[in-house]
Amino acid sequence: MVQTVDSIAAVSDSWDVARVRADFPVLHQTVNGKPLVYLDNAASSQVPQVVIDRGSIYLEQEHSNIHRGVHYLSQRATTAYEGAREKVKRFINAREARECIFVRGATEGINLVMYGYGRKFIGEGDEIIISAMEHHANIVPWQMLCQEKRARLRVIPMNDAGELLLDEFDGLLNERTKLVGVVHVSNALGTINPVKEMIAQAHKYGVPVLVDGAQAAPHMPVDVQDLDCDFFVFSGHKMYAPTGSGIVYGKAELLEKMDPFQGGGDMIKTVTFEKTIYADLPNRLEAGTPAIASQIGLGAAIDYLNAIGREQAAAHEAELLRYATERISAIEGVRIVGTAKNKASVLSFVIDDIHPHDIGTILDQEGIAVRAGHHCAQPVMQRFNVPATARASFAFYNTKEEIEVLARTIERVIEIFS
Repeated sequence: MVQTVDSIAAVSDSWDVARVRADFPVLHQTVNGKPLVYLDNAASSQVPQVVIDRGSIYLEQEHSNIHRGVHYLSQRATTAYEGAREKVKRFINAREARECIFVRGATEGINLVMYGYGRKFIGEGDEIIISAMEHHANIVPWQMLCQEKRARLRVIPMNDAGELLLDEFDGLLNERTKLVGVVHVSNALGTINPVKEMIAQAHKYGVPVLVDGAQAAPHMPVDVQDLDCDFFVFSGHKMYAPTGSGIVYGKAELLEKMDPFQGGGDMIKTVTFEKTIYADLPNRLEAGTPAIASQIGLGAAIDYLNAIGREQAAAHEAELLRYATERISAIEGVRIVGTAKNKASVLSFVIDDIHPHDIGTILDQEGIAVRAGHHCAQPVMQRFNVPATARASFAFYNTKEEIEVLARTIERVIEIFS
């Protein structure tokens, strides 16, 4: 039976985690003979049945290429695809749908901005500011650009709690600064950065700001007009949508100045051997056949999030993080990495003399999925002098009972290695 958003809307009346869990078929399985405890949501969240069904409808009834066809299926597919863009616009409160560019995820989004904006407007001697807690996706593209343009990459430091030093940020801003890139919520630490204040500070110098919102969009309201960010990127697969979906939001006046990231079909008005005239936004930045089913799925995921009640979901996640932090930090030998006052649903930890990969392996034997490694944030690991961490990350379908299973298994890990 195909689910609809209406069928799950009643969840918003009161938070019923069992009811919400019923919407996610992947959660109802065993791993190594144990009930799955999925705590790797910062890497990829799971997909509700309503989103799976929407993708199936496209493949079964609407599958066709978009924009260029005049036939019935193409028109249906185009309507669904552009309808998803409208949903994104409302979800992040963009001024116009054309400011929402579909990409495969946050990584591609940052590279699009680097290529289309950075390569055009950043030159020799200019400076780009990022933070010490960035994901590699918001480090490597800017290093590539700095190497190409002979620009300089500067880094906002952080304290031992995993909080950015805003006075240091202010000191880095100057007339040579041409872009700031900062993560909204750290995937490795869970820190929620004061991006609105940072954007305002950068704008005093006329500097545009890109916000990596991959970990923010699933857990908190995002209002790009209120933030006044110049670019905002996020991935669908971290917010209950299929992989291959994501968004670059950009202020229209900046997007219009950018060079296209790729050339090809659908991003042109006319092509001759002498000259190409590019299409208007958003098409000029979306060359070729996109991930149609995935982006339609992103629209369905947004419908789902709106239906279940985002404030209640966020409150549940906040309580899970509080409970997990208290429970796991009380275990002798465990150290939490990332203790900022303002955090989202990430709990990274290390255990004395036990490598995180060993922790992750034993947890997996008990059916618990966590992430173990550097989380594509090696500079963060270097800052805290650890090779890696084990990371439990929560979603609104997780429970306190699952946290208890995690805590008891961590205690078992310590027993085994002692």
